[in-house]
Amino acid sequence: MAEYKQHQRLFDRFDENRDGKISAEELQQCVHLIGKDMSYEEAKAAVEHNDSDNDGLLDFEDFVRLIEGGSEEEKAHELKEAFRMYEMEGCGCITPESLNRMLARLGESTTIDECRGMICRYDIDGDGLLNFDEFEIMMRC
Repeated sequence: MAEYKQHQRLFDRFDENRDGKISAEELQQCVHLIGKDMSYEEAKAAVEHNDSDNDGLLDFEDFVRLIEGGSEEEKAHELKEAFRMYEMEGCGCITPESLNRMLARLGESTTIDECRGMICRYDIDGDGLLNFDEFEIMMRC
């Protein structure tokens, strides 16, 4: 259930015009916002490959298939890439400040204290930071 809500939240972020579908343009723009490069052609190909009703757009189920697709090796690589986007440069961990910065890029307004609370839920070693192992647990919950 938590994974479903996480997927829905991400889908809603990507669906900028709130039409319940994600276009290649929306996919490209949101991937760019999280610090990745994706050409329009790559976004269009991703949409075409996952578009179940051939309308040129991704509905929620198509989107879930897109983000969950790939081998275990690809998923592990993507998780490491996601971690790198949230971590402070060279620190090897996610700080409240780096979490706040990334959430702001995604359009969410949070305070540093709210970010501390988010981190606290998965901070197994109690250091106030998320290392990769803790991040992986958080993403799988």
